[in-house]
Amino acid sequence: MTPYSLYLHIPFCKHRCAYCDFNTYAGQEDSIPAYVDALVREIEYVGSRLPSPSGRGDGGEGEAHTVFFGGGTPSLLSGPQFASIMDALRSAFAFSADAEVSIEANPGTISPDKLAAIRAAGINRISFGVQSANTEELRMLERIHDFFTVIEAVSTARQAGFDNLNLDLIYGLPEQTLQTWQNTVQRVVDLQPEHISAYALTLEHGTPFGRWAAKGLLPLPDPDLAAEMYEWADDFFEANGYVQYEISNWARSVERSFACRHNLQYWRGLPYLAFGAGAHGYANGYRYSNVLRIKTYIERLLQPSTFDLQPFPLTPATVNHHRQTESDDMGEFMMTGLRLTREGVTNADFRSRFGRGLFDVYEKEAGDLIRKGLLEWTGERLRLTRRGRLLGNQVFMQFIDG
Repeated sequence: MTPYSLYLHIPFCKHRCAYCDFNTYAGQEDSIPAYVDALVREIEYVGSRLPSPSGRGDGGEGEAHTVFFGGGTPSLLSGPQFASIMDALRSAFAFSADAEVSIEANPGTISPDKLAAIRAAGINRISFGVQSANTEELRMLERIHDFFTVIEAVSTARQAGFDNLNLDLIYGLPEQTLQTWQNTVQRVVDLQPEHISAYALTLEHGTPFGRWAAKGLLPLPDPDLAAEMYEWADDFFEANGYVQYEISNWARSVERSFACRHNLQYWRGLPYLAFGAGAHGYANGYRYSNVLRIKTYIERLLQPSTFDLQPFPLTPATVNHHRQTESDDMGEFMMTGLRLTREGVTNADFRSRFGRGLFDVYEKEAGDLIRKGLLEWTGERLRLTRRGRLLGNQVFMQFIDG
């Protein structure tokens, strides 16, 4: 049985950044204790209904090999709160010996004591939201840290025993220059993280950035400059020992690969379970999502009357679910798999999953994209070309709409 990945959403923030489109809330830290209790209850609920080897769904032995605390700002939780969540997870799931357990953290919300407690709880990977090394850019993004705080956070994490760090960056910012981006990349590489993520800024509808841009109050990012930033960073990362394995992600691969195993579960179309307000999951043929509001999530999990029987992995917090068709799964398998720049999608994996060859299903779509120079066929795998990485969304939609 394929091991699960577990995603836990922690929707609390000290301040909601103007570009953020995630399910996060500022000023509700008083609800954290009740939220942790509800999260533990949801974990117990799912754990009690894991499919057993008999297929009866009566509390089987589900193996978990990755855990990811996302947000929001998960680092706002205390060490004991993380410990209680991890204890619940270990009671509900059989953890693999080398399980990857990640936490997203704002560099401005950690301390030596907190990092030591987080490490003691069993968390072994940290993703710091750095975004930029430029003071003005951080101010525009409304981040609560500066780059000196990042340097201190990385040093403190190393002292606490973390040997697997990711640093998140954003490029294509309004008025950002190639020079300021290059300075950010160089300073981040100097910190020698095991993993780097770099994402282009998107002006999401409903965010302050989106509203300001629509009113002409915020300069629109230059897409050509953003593409230049992306290609320059890719070359620089490679020259400094980082391997690009996904469109927006680079990892060191020395004695072992530091590619994010949790995110690989998503990109390979494998099952992951969702816990927390607004969390999304995919397992047992369902794509599903939980209620967004913190208060409603807590009420649904802590009121026994709401515990109606639902198909695994749905819980009382679930508000949307979709039973996947084979066509759904095939299109999504292509869309996520092609994000993996080296691995791509192999014909063998596609046939093993769906009983048909890749080109039996997508001969026209794949052929057109190969002729346009956006995909390449190596004889065993279909993957993006360097140009295709810049136009990834156009490629992916061919398999969803095709």
